[in-house]
Amino acid sequence: MSTKTFASQADLEVKRVSFDRLSDHAYAYTAEGDPNTGIVIGDDAVMVIDTQATPVMAADVIRRIREVTDKPIKYVLLSHYHAVRVLGASAYQPEHIIASQDTYELIVERGEQDKASEIGRFPRLFQNVESVPPGLTWPTLTFQNKMTLWLGKLEVQILQLGRGHTKGDTVVWLPQDKVLFSGDLVEFDATPYAGDAYFQDWPQTLDNIAALKPEKLVPGRGAALQSLAQVAAGLAGTRAFVSELYESVKAGASAGRDLKTVYRETYERLAPKYGQWVIFAHCMPFDVTRAYDEATAYPDPRIWTAERDIAMWQALEGN
Repeated sequence: MSTKTFASQADLEVKRVSFDRLSDHAYAYTAEGDPNTGIVIGDDAVMVIDTQATPVMAADVIRRIREVTDKPIKYVLLSHYHAVRVLGASAYQPEHIIASQDTYELIVERGEQDKASEIGRFPRLFQNVESVPPGLTWPTLTFQNKMTLWLGKLEVQILQLGRGHTKGDTVVWLPQDKVLFSGDLVEFDATPYAGDAYFQDWPQTLDNIAALKPEKLVPGRGAALQSLAQVAAGLAGTRAFVSELYESVKAGASAGRDLKTVYRETYERLAPKYGQWVIFAHCMPFDVTRAYDEATAYPDPRIWTAERDIAMWQALEGN
C-alpha cells in the first residue's frame, strides 16, 4: 500500500461554480463538491451562510449576489467553526457575524489550531490565503438553541438541532419558503468530514432536520437539493455513511483491534459504496480516527493541529 498524498494537497482541479435560485429569497453557491455558501435575500438585507475560505474567494460570491440584488449584506452566519467556512468573512463587511455559543467556544478553544490544520490539508480551498486578515473570525452575536431574525417580513430561523459534524452545528430555516441550509450536517455525493464529529448524536440530528419537512436543502458540499426526493436522498446518504462508519469502527475497537487495522477494515468496507464521493480518501483517516476515539476514550473530539494531522496520516497511510 503506497503512501497517499497527504489529505487533499494533490487536489488542484478548479471546480465549476453554480448559483441556483431556490425560492424568492434563497440561493445556493455550489462548486462540484467544494464547500457551499448559502444566500438569503430579505426585504431589506442579505444574509450569507458560510463565507468561503478566503476574502478573494468570497469576492466571487459577492459578485453573484450583486447580479440579483443591491440590498446590503448585513449578516454572515457561521454554520460551524471550521476555517474553510469562516475565513472569508471580512470580504462581506457585515454588520453582524452570527454563530451558536458552542461554535464561539470552539473558536476560543481551537480556532488557531484549526486554521493552521485546514490550510495545510487543502491548499486549493484557500486560494489567495494571504488575503485572510490576521487572527480569527469572531462572531458578534451568539445564541443558544434558536434565534429568529426578521429581514423585513421574511422570517429566518437560526437553529441548533443537535450535534453531528461539530458540537456547534447551526442550520438556517426559511419556514415560508420551506428551504433549509444545513452546513456540513448534510452532504450530497460528498464524503462527510467527521474529524470533529459526534457520531452517536448525528443520526438523531438528521432526523430533527427531516422533521422540519424541508422541500429544498443546501448541503455543506454537493449540489443544491431541489426536490423532496433529493432532500430525502441527501439525509439518507449522510445518515448511512456516518452510521456504517461508526458501527464498523466500534466493532473493531470492541474486539481489541488497533486503530490502523480498524482503519484498513473500515476503508475496505465503505469504499465500494462511498469511494466515488468527493474527498473520500481525504476524509477517511480523520473520520475513522475520531470514530475510534469516540468508541474508546474520548467522548469529545481532540484538537487537530498541523502536526497531529501529519502524524496521524503517516500512521494510517504509511507503509
